[in-house]
Amino acid sequence: MMITKSTIRLQATHKAVITRYLEFCETTRIQNVISRIAALTEEEATQTIDNLMKEFDGRHRDIQDTFQDHFNTIHELKLAGAEQFSEVKQLLLGAMFTMEYSIQSAALFNPSIVPHPDQAGLQPHEQRFIMSLRATGEGHISSIVFKTGIVDDKGKITLDEAPEYFTRVPKNTGYHYNKSFLKTCAQRYPGFNDAVLDFFPSSFTTDFINTVAEIKSEEDISIMGSISMLQQIADTNYELSPSASVPMNEKVIFPNAKGECMGMEDVRFVKFKEGGNTCYYGTYTAYNGHHIKTQLIETTNFDVFKIRTLYGAAISDKGMALFPEKVNGQYVMISRQGGEMINIMFSDDLYYWQNYQQLMQPVYPWEMLQLGNCGSPVKTEKGWLLLTHGVGPMRTYVISAILLDLQDPTKIIGRLNKPLIKADETERDGYVPNVVYTCGLLQHGKLLLIPYAVSDSATGFVTVDTDEILNEMKL
Repeated sequence: MMITKSTIRLQATHKAVITRYLEFCETTRIQNVISRIAALTEEEATQTIDNLMKEFDGRHRDIQDTFQDHFNTIHELKLAGAEQFSEVKQLLLGAMFTMEYSIQSAALFNPSIVPHPDQAGLQPHEQRFIMSLRATGEGHISSIVFKTGIVDDKGKITLDEAPEYFTRVPKNTGYHYNKSFLKTCAQRYPGFNDAVLDFFPSSFTTDFINTVAEIKSEEDISIMGSISMLQQIADTNYELSPSASVPMNEKVIFPNAKGECMGMEDVRFVKFKEGGNTCYYGTYTAYNGHHIKTQLIETTNFDVFKIRTLYGAAISDKGMALFPEKVNGQYVMISRQGGEMINIMFSDDLYYWQNYQQLMQPVYPWEMLQLGNCGSPVKTEKGWLLLTHGVGPMRTYVISAILLDLQDPTKIIGRLNKPLIKADETERDGYVPNVVYTCGLLQHGKLLLIPYAVSDSATGFVTVDTDEILNEMKL
């Protein structure tokens, strides 16, 4: 079997920086800064802002708008003095509570890949793609970044130019929740009291939920548990602001919820088709420093992103990958409950998964410690081709593949008896040694393009003929 490894390497760069709000729990410290800025003359404040713009304007898109947004965040705290600030002092206060964060200072790895929604202007033998990558920075916080490019029928990969900036796609704080949606989610929480929703209109924002919580905490402590459930749901079910004006390679999806504050890990994007409609779904692991939960990104164009939480008894552990279409009228997901075997599950509801069954257990030495998927399967004439990862001695990760029946994907009809990709001598060293890993592959005619993480430090590419893999499969 001919496996072609590209010489292209995507490396993490410390220059990939975004702006973040500099959080202080003690409002007294914020109040002290307000007082110090109030004591400055307008000339001193103007000179400071001018110097800041010279130093940082070339590193970030619209940084002045960021300063103003962060001032508005502080202004909502209703601290004395800030309401009297001139425009320049508002910007200075916002700048005081702005920090740079290097999103790739630790690693850039675990890619997934899907066809780009825009295939215009290409040669017949070319396909444009979007890759997502896991960027990990200070404190091991993971975010999602993107890389676009073109692959031709010979496996030649052309990546688009690196961005001038990296820009965080902000949360849409004015997003309105539908009461029926929150009710459906809340009913999956044991002990939720439906009567709480009597206080809510048909649609409302997160601020409204928080206002109700403040009022009812004084009136009726007995329903506070249910209101808290609504706050938790709203925390991890949200929408990002439209980002069509930001180039694709510049976009950064950084944690926006308490439930994912320590990372959005290993997103597995898939182009999902149903009828004449297409949607891109990306499952990922949300981590808050103590617990994980499975989240779902939804987008039709990579400009507007919705974030949703998956529920049900079968939603546990990491690494869930959605099939690119329904099978026998149901959604299908590859999963890994228990962290050791590959499982499969079916549901009529995209957001609710109650049952799973074992699909595959370790057989070969290079996978005996742990099995998992490497993203969503692709559909071939002979079956669903699913990449797997196996962990063996010395916690060495390899990538292999299995073939599932098209009509009944609980049946394995083919299996490689050897790794498809493993780290060579130039790939063994990194943030996590001896690891190759991917969260997805791209089908381009008979060619498969597989981006893969190299020891959790960089990303490489492999191309292989689909028929060659299928011919190597053992029943």
